[in-house]
Amino acid sequence: MADVHPEHAQLQADRIYLGWQYALLHPDPGPAPKRPSPLENPPEPVDPEWIRRERLNEDLLNRPVKIVRTFMAALATLILVLGVTEMLSWSFAVVGIIAAGGIAAFCSYAVHQGDRAVRHRIREREAAGDRLREERDRELFLAQEEHAARYREWAEKKERHDRQLTWYAVAVPDEIDRIDVAGGTLPGWSALITLLGATRLYSGGHLTVLDLSEGAVAKDLIELARRGGDEPLVWVLPVDLPRLDLGATLAPEAFADVLAHVVSVSEEHRTTRDLSFDNAILERVLEVLGESATINQVTAALRALAQVGDPREDLRFGLITAAQLERIGTLFGRGVSDRVVIERAWALESQLRKLETLGSEAVRLPPARLRVVSMDRQAGVFGNRVLGTYVATALTHILRQSPASERPWYHTIIVAGADKLRGDVLDRLMDACETSRTGLVLTYRSLTPTVRERLGRGHAAVTFMRLGNAEDARIASEHVGTEHRLELAQLTETISAAGAGLDGGYVSTVGQAEEGEDGREAGPADLKEDITESTEWGRRATKAMGDTERVLHRSREFLVEPHQLQQLPTTSVIVTDATAQGRRVRLADANPAILTFPRTTLGEFDEIRDAVLDRAEERRDRTAHEPNPFEDAPPNLGPPPARLDWRRRR
Repeated sequence: MADVHPEHAQLQADRIYLGWQYALLHPDPGPAPKRPSPLENPPEPVDPEWIRRERLNEDLLNRPVKIVRTFMAALATLILVLGVTEMLSWSFAVVGIIAAGGIAAFCSYAVHQGDRAVRHRIREREAAGDRLREERDRELFLAQEEHAARYREWAEKKERHDRQLTWYAVAVPDEIDRIDVAGGTLPGWSALITLLGATRLYSGGHLTVLDLSEGAVAKDLIELARRGGDEPLVWVLPVDLPRLDLGATLAPEAFADVLAHVVSVSEEHRTTRDLSFDNAILERVLEVLGESATINQVTAALRALAQVGDPREDLRFGLITAAQLERIGTLFGRGVSDRVVIERAWALESQLRKLETLGSEAVRLPPARLRVVSMDRQAGVFGNRVLGTYVATALTHILRQSPASERPWYHTIIVAGADKLRGDVLDRLMDACETSRTGLVLTYRSLTPTVRERLGRGHAAVTFMRLGNAEDARIASEHVGTEHRLELAQLTETISAAGAGLDGGYVSTVGQAEEGEDGREAGPADLKEDITESTEWGRRATKAMGDTERVLHRSREFLVEPHQLQQLPTTSVIVTDATAQGRRVRLADANPAILTFPRTTLGEFDEIRDAVLDRAEERRDRTAHEPNPFEDAPPNLGPPPARLDWRRRR
């Protein structure tokens, strides 16, 4: 079972981190349950007006009876007086008194019964009111008890919801040979390369970035590495071409192969036969010049072979000798075929002259875990393609000659703008990285036919960023599958909009590097702090977070459809990779600043969810009642550790 405690959250060297997935393990419980109010329709006391009406009605009903009673009482009194005065015989007087008195007594009894009935109705009404109040009080008590239980349950859910993690790492295992990034903008690439590069460097690896985008997408990564204690090496071509010694140790056959591929950069439809022909010319020229031949010597020999210019100039500068010039003149004999050789030699010289200063001022540079080779955006487009092809091809041959690494992805190569390279150059680089167990990340601005043929080929993870072109978006949605429903955090849209754009360019470091220098001294490194202080993403995310507290838990779902892929936020990455359970599709945010958020974990969502469910299953086995599946979630599943020492794993 995965350990999800915060103090154990560490970057893992066997994982390639591509971003952060927004997910809520515990859903929002909504508003708190409403407390029952005792003032809702309370039972009222007996209305005095009703009592008055009841007594009045009774008085009206008893008035005739009272009149009769009074009359009979007066009659009985009169008869008694007549009997006493002997004006009436006592026999008649007694009968009259009994009769009149009896009627008066009966009337009095009737009046008394009416009064009792009124008092009884009043008491019944008061008792009914008392019973209703007692029942209401009992119902209110039960409702309050139920509300208290519901509120406690809601408070627990609310607490779990509020303290839960919201950002989970999205990573692929280092068993993956390559990562293909299709689409995206320069700011999006900058975020992805900064995150991927920082996590690889922190894991103890080495990184080489070949930036063909001309957009300085690794600038933040350079600043982050420098703040962490490393001193990156940065070549800005063609200015730093004299100090670039890449390929200087290649054998003549490999050197000829590299130069043949460089020449083919402007000839997209050249076949393998054409490359072989150019390679044969270059191999013969290098045989004449010797193993230590430089590019400017090769171009001088090609000028002599193509009969271009005055060879005496090259002789005077010592680029070739008289004996070499004589041998070059007889390399391919004389005749009609000579014209074909002359034309190809002229074409080779016209392209390779852009590399003439290569390695002419090479010095021994200090070791560095981060190396960046970039193209100057102010240089020519064609010249940059030639330089980029040379660097990629030379790297390929160096990897082919290197032993396989004991640890996959220990050395990682990132090629930004790989769609500017020919298909065969990419194929050879992919094969070399796979055999040497070197990690390879290729980013493509557009899905050209060359890119589509190679996208996801082999054991590769494919990621998609914003695809502005409608056709590219359609192809991407078909690759991912339009049935997938992904959750996009509103915070991603907000911060991506705030972090758009790149400022400035690269600053060369190899020109100032001195032999034997081993980086500058640095204090304790904190990766979270370094991201905040040294990267544009960290600074902008910190500013945006102050204005976006209200959207921390807001998100929306969308289907993987072409128009949605055209509107993805800058840093959004759709990651697809194959697992034993099938193909996974996840939406990530490549913004490196998310690592600094308090509710970010280095664990993946599936792992943490399974860990929580396993704990719930264990508790279910220990107890008789069935608990909430998320009842035993740890108080905090863990943000990254407070200090991530950059040099800890070096």
